[in-house]
Amino acid sequence: MRSIRWLAGSITLVCALVFIFGVLKAEMATKLMLYLLICFFLSLYRILKGPTAADRSVATDILGILVIGFCAILAVYTGKGWYIDIAIAWALQSFIGTLALAKFLEGRHFDE
Repeated sequence: MRSIRWLAGSITLVCALVFIFGVLKAEMATKLMLYLLICFFLSLYRILKGPTAADRSVATDILGILVIGFCAILAVYTGKGWYIDIAIAWALQSFIGTLALAKFLEGRHFDE
């Protein structure tokens, strides 16, 4: 199982490096969007069927990361900088939401 995770991580890293160094073509952007869409649906499944609240929280964080990934791909492919602004705002909102959910799961109030 560990080797499968290492293989998946290596493939993701190679795809990210190819993406970063600018060989992003239309067909590669489409493939990356398809991979992110598959991960999106898997994350939604974990949110709906997660056995614990912690699983749902982690899946929600992953969903936010995927949205940031979509914004990054669109920013590089279209050349529009405002996609990065959306990604930054989404990351901040996701972080604050995670903190609020963690406090709620611990039974604390927001002012503590």
